Parts: sequence; structure tokens; C-alpha cells
Amino acid sequence: MLHAFIIASYQQAKRVVIIVVGFTVLLIGIVMIALPGPGILVIPIGLAILATEFVWAKRLLRRFKKTVGHATKNTRNVKRLLFFAKAKVVGFFIKNKEENLS
Repeated sequence: MLHAFIIASYQQAKRVVIIVVGFTVLLIGIVMIALPGPGILVIPIGLAILATEFVWAKRLLRRFKKTVGHATKNTRNVKRLLFFAKAKVVGFFIKNKEENLS
């Protein structure tokens, strides 16, 4: 009986520690959005900690990953577009310079 009580107490204490640490990290990340700091990196860490105990945190983390994946994909496309635009501009200036030299 005492052994079962100790195990239950340990599990409850572990859960409380996870919740406190998770919410603390999440709140620090939210504050870092307004203040200088890597808030966008800290928020998913807090959500990942809370996702071990809460389904809503797991859903938010999944949604966050999906949003970041779309943003990353769009960023890559924009970077490619900018690269080709720069190449066109450089090519245009090189062509005009060669024509002016002739």
C-alpha cells in the first residue's frame, strides 16, 4: 500500500514539474516575441514539453510545425526567385557593358 502511494506521488510530482517547466518555457518564448530573443525557437520547445501531458499542446505543436513548413517552402521559392532575378540583372549589365565597349 505504501509502495503504491509513493509511486502515485512520484508520478503526480513529475507531472507538476513538467507542467510548470513547460508553461515557464512557453511564457518566456511569448515574451521573447516582443523583446529581443529567439521566441520563435523557444515557443515550440515549451509546447513540446507540454505535449507530453496535454493533447491541446500536441495539436498546437503539430500546427506550428505545419505552418513553419509552409513558410520554409515559400521562403525557398522566394530565395530562388530573387537569385534568378539577380542573375538577370547582372546579365543585363554585363551585356550592356560589352555593347558599350564594342
